[in-house]
Amino acid sequence: MGLRIFLVCAFLLGACGESTSNTDGTGGNAGAGGDAGSGGMAGAGGMAGAGGDAGSGGGNTLVDLDVTPFISGLNKPWDIAWLPNGTVLVTERSGPLNVYVDGADSTPFTITPIDLVAKGAGDEGGMLGLEVDPDFANNGYVYVCMASDAGTATDVRLVRYELQTPTGDSVVDRTDIVTGMPYSSGRHSGCRPRFGPDGYLWVGTGDAAIGTTPQDDDSLGGKVLRIDRDGIAATDNPSGKRWFSKGHRNIQGMAFRASDDLGVSAEHGPSIDDEVNLLVAGNFGWDPVPGYTESVPMTDLVAFPDAIEAIWSSGSPTLALSGATFIEGSQWGDWDGILAVATLKAAHLHIYVVSAEGEVTDDFRVIEDQGRLRSPRQGPDGLLYITNDGGGSGGEVLQVSPVLSP
Repeated sequence: MGLRIFLVCAFLLGACGESTSNTDGTGGNAGAGGDAGSGGMAGAGGMAGAGGDAGSGGGNTLVDLDVTPFISGLNKPWDIAWLPNGTVLVTERSGPLNVYVDGADSTPFTITPIDLVAKGAGDEGGMLGLEVDPDFANNGYVYVCMASDAGTATDVRLVRYELQTPTGDSVVDRTDIVTGMPYSSGRHSGCRPRFGPDGYLWVGTGDAAIGTTPQDDDSLGGKVLRIDRDGIAATDNPSGKRWFSKGHRNIQGMAFRASDDLGVSAEHGPSIDDEVNLLVAGNFGWDPVPGYTESVPMTDLVAFPDAIEAIWSSGSPTLALSGATFIEGSQWGDWDGILAVATLKAAHLHIYVVSAEGEVTDDFRVIEDQGRLRSPRQGPDGLLYITNDGGGSGGEVLQVSPVLSP
């Protein structure tokens, strides 16, 4: 029997739980042209019309969420993705990458790299973000973020696996396309890859709890990378380097909305100011020096008057934002186009109404009794799937189904 979460409040009035402060958005939309691709990630049903506000289009009212276990017995599951044929993939922080060739209730084919480093403060180092190439049917590419000791010093790297198509049941090749992302104690390893609508890989990285990293133009830490399938910088990156924006602390969520190509990141803050930011070029103002002081603001407008402000910030206490996804499709009724962000410390799914201009007009909480939530993602069936960060073998992937008003 699934756990039914009753939404007792009016969606557009934000009466669900405790709303936190919103900040006006700045900058334009990320990406340009093309379809957002990730193994059939777009939701079923029609999409909200471009230019309209998310959640304000036609369709029935969403009144309930059915939450049921989908995959159980996992050790800190981190990210989830699908191959074009529907095969589900899940990373666990300690390894492996699980490929459920014969269905989610079967024993998976597993990939555990011998150079994986799965330790560190805050359980942040290990096998992290996951992405399937939108052209997987032709190239077999799957991308995994991981901490590695393959080099002279431990680093965080983005690994491209070539899997056998169409089922992913064997490894054909491995290529480490980005190496040298900073690693210290394992803290702030970040690393969330997502394909954007422009066909490039966007990768959110952490600052490794090293104070100089976010503002260091020669470091890949505390940045949003924008690269091609071989790890080469996008030709029009304004930095002229692999990174697109800098001045970040620990990006754990990256998401693009298919209906209008809007891109956002979710950033894990210190004791003040978790942030949701637009994926735009520039400096986002995190500069925790001297040393590594976490009492400075996430967006330091004194040191950097032109820093890009968040479209939403938590204030204190923070929620510990993690993975993010836009939920789309007519089966979600008036939730079509909303942003869902998992929270770790606050242990709920945070919902944001984000306009086409990138402004957060409402936010509230749902799914508050399933523990630490790590990564939400919409599956090819249009349903929502969330990794639950349970310790030991208590981690799960949850399946969330919408229930609309009659």
